[in-house]
Amino acid sequence: MKIRESVEQADEANKKVVSLTEAAQKIGSVIDIISAIAEQTNLLALNATIEAARAGEAGKGFGVVAAEVKNLASQTGKATEEISLQIAQIQQKTAESVDSIQIISRLIGDINSVEAAIAAAIEEQGAATQEIARSVTEAAKGTQDVSSSISGLRAAAEETGTSSEEVLSAAGELARNGEILRSQVKTFLEHVRKD
Repeated sequence: MKIRESVEQADEANKKVVSLTEAAQKIGSVIDIISAIAEQTNLLALNATIEAARAGEAGKGFGVVAAEVKNLASQTGKATEEISLQIAQIQQKTAESVDSIQIISRLIGDINSVEAAIAAAIEEQGAATQEIARSVTEAAKGTQDVSSSISGLRAAAEETGTSSEEVLSAAGELARNGEILRSQVKTFLEHVRKD
């Protein structure tokens, strides 16, 4: 969340710096106009000085005013040059700031992508862990079922062993009874033949 806010702040700062660049360019345009006016004023002052000199004694007062106007035009020209230099430096630093902010925005975006990838990996790891836990639970249940089946088989085997002993005992009893019956039939047949 903070990374997204950082990206938004960087974008906002970038917009402000771009606005500052545009404002500096507009000021530069105004300075160009002032510089042009100063040059024209300087030319007018020069022309006024020439006309004052031509007028002779009557134009001396006008010549002083023309000289002052020329001086003001010169000062204005120097001031506009200084302002133009300052604006050029501001524009250069602003362009550098825009580049830096764009680099920061890209880096924050990269961090955001890495954070998203880590979050996805953690989510996948969590799902895998749950799947492993489910598999282990199923394996434990399967082992318990096998153990129960083995216990059932052992009980059945013991029961079968007991039943086998009973069958063997009954078979022995049956064999003895069969022997007795055979002996009695033999005796009976012998009696029947004698008679």
